[in-house]
Amino acid sequence: MRRGLDDILGGVAASVLTITYGLSYSLLIFAGPLALDLGRGIGITFMVSAVMALVLGLGSSLPFAIGAPDSSTAAVTAILAASLAERIIAADPGASPFMPVVITLGLTSLVTGAVLWVCGISRVGRMIRYVPYPVVGGFLGATGALIVIGAIGVITGHRLQLSTLPGFANAQTGYEFAAAAAMAVLLYLTWHRSRNPFGLPVVLVSGTIAAHLGFWLCGITPVEAQAMGWTFQPPPQVALVWPWTADALGSYPWAALSDLSGNIVAVIFVTAASTLFNTAGIEVATHREADVERELAVTGVANALAAVLGGYTGCISISRTALNVKAGGTGRLSGLTVAAVSVLMLALSQPLLGYMPKFVLGGLLLYLGADTLHKWAVQSRRRLSKTDYASLLLIIAIILQWGFIAGILIGIVIGCAAFALSASRVSAVKYGFDGTEYRSSLDRSRDHQAVLSAQGREVQGLSLQSYLFFGSANRLYQQVKLLLARRAECRFLVFDFKLVTGIDSSAAYSFAQIKRLAVERDIKLVLVHLPRSVERTLRASEFINKDVLIAPELDHALEWCENAIIARHHAHAEDEASLRDWLTRILGSEVEAGELMARCIRLDVGAGTTVVRAGEPAASMHFILDGRVGIMVPSEHGGSTRVRSLGRYTTIGEMGLVAQTPRSATIQAETDSVLYELTMPQFQVITREHPALAQKLLTYFVTIMAERLSFASRTIAVLRR
Repeated sequence: MRRGLDDILGGVAASVLTITYGLSYSLLIFAGPLALDLGRGIGITFMVSAVMALVLGLGSSLPFAIGAPDSSTAAVTAILAASLAERIIAADPGASPFMPVVITLGLTSLVTGAVLWVCGISRVGRMIRYVPYPVVGGFLGATGALIVIGAIGVITGHRLQLSTLPGFANAQTGYEFAAAAAMAVLLYLTWHRSRNPFGLPVVLVSGTIAAHLGFWLCGITPVEAQAMGWTFQPPPQVALVWPWTADALGSYPWAALSDLSGNIVAVIFVTAASTLFNTAGIEVATHREADVERELAVTGVANALAAVLGGYTGCISISRTALNVKAGGTGRLSGLTVAAVSVLMLALSQPLLGYMPKFVLGGLLLYLGADTLHKWAVQSRRRLSKTDYASLLLIIAIILQWGFIAGILIGIVIGCAAFALSASRVSAVKYGFDGTEYRSSLDRSRDHQAVLSAQGREVQGLSLQSYLFFGSANRLYQQVKLLLARRAECRFLVFDFKLVTGIDSSAAYSFAQIKRLAVERDIKLVLVHLPRSVERTLRASEFINKDVLIAPELDHALEWCENAIIARHHAHAEDEASLRDWLTRILGSEVEAGELMARCIRLDVGAGTTVVRAGEPAASMHFILDGRVGIMVPSEHGGSTRVRSLGRYTTIGEMGLVAQTPRSATIQAETDSVLYELTMPQFQVITREHPALAQKLLTYFVTIMAERLSFASRTIAVLRR
């Protein structure tokens, strides 16, 4: 019972805003030629409010959600209604535009409901967030400007146009507008700054009471206030409308729909955007997570039902939902309460509107429009670049001058062009490296390492990133051109595509230019981590042929380049060298080399043979005379991963032999290999009987470890670029 009473109290509090907003939106939409049917327009508005509150109250993922017409949807709905009404009056001055307008609003609401429902159930509703931010900001900023223009019409009774400017040049209009502006400023100084959900209804009710108190002090009766234009003339009656009759549909100007398509699309877009943005705002305000797809689907059902009853679009409301929660509403009974109050207003809104000061409702609309316009046209400057902000202002101007469709289309073109310009400024190269600072995982002999240290700059690598298109690819060509001018010794140019998300056909031309540079300088192109889509594009442009090497991984590509460099520059006939020659170079003494050989055991292992396993005691080390072994570490999902390879004339296991710690990795032969094993007992014998030899071995171990550490440090430095 306590929770039910809290929900009802919250619903009643939110109903104050629903009533005030409903009257304001009715005056905004059913203005000008439609003002004669304001009573029926008010009935439509509160019917929509009831349907929205009922359906969202029962079906929203947020049980305390309150649905109703929103300021942004009301603004574009007013534009749609005014456009059709003006066309009908221009064609036949004596015709009533009300029923065709209601049918148009109903059809628009029906299409909007279908679109939102499809977006919700297909889970593609979030695609609206792919619309460029300046387009969304310009769209909503223009909506705020239209609300301000509509508010001026509600306050003064004249639409703000060049032809109607003389109608504003009188004292009464000035007083009315000044009072409304003062009301808007009061709303800004109180509710806007405090953001207390109760602040808005308190200010609106207080403003209405203060106005009538002022009338009483000045000796002005309610009837005189209406006659003087300070309050609204009550409509003859407030009633619901059923537009789907044979006569109404038969006389409907169906040919006008094509001309109104832009405004109809605007209503759909604004309703979808408002649903998403308002839902996100409610999540922040209430610290509750919503199901966005469900909100879209439920809002679609509500709009379709409102359309059947002859209504227009609406969505979930931030202000009314926040007020409901602040007043204690947490359940679905709040929405049902708002729906019940909205139905009750069908009987009470007629006398209520007669006592409502124009400057209160007009000031509310003026505040809502100015606040929206300020938020998107002024405050957004702090989070946008100059280009994006200029685009936003331009879109606002285009919409105000030529309509929403022109603004959206031109805005998307501007947004795409601005994005392409910005993206082209981002370097396609994440980092570059050469063979002296970044090598393959294959450990090589000291002679080979010396060759690679001296000639490693023959390998130049570039790690590419992002999406490559005409702008960024041309910039890549210029970077490669400059790189080859600085590195005339380059013989292998490696492109790593691991971070590339895609490439367009125009970018292939830039790669063709790179290929021409490579051919002129006798440079081998190597492509790594090439996505299939990128490979298809480059093959279609004939960039890839037999002269371009494609490697699955960067490690394989670097190993291939290093082998080519060693084959070209290494002058020693190392293939004929023996273990004795190698150990003699290490120890500097043939005698000590012979002593060490006598302590080692020859192992001939086949490809795939496990030499040692991870976790075993480190009881030996190995000299690799021929072949190749890999260092394997266990992976998270089972199996193992190769982290490094060692080739001929390298050693492995020396750290474990000295530190006497368990093996940290498994050593496995990758090819048929010849190893010489020095066990722990034999090493201890050497330490006791030949201390000079032991000291030389330890010095060699420290040197090898220092070289590996230095290489690892250079590699890390490259990866952190």
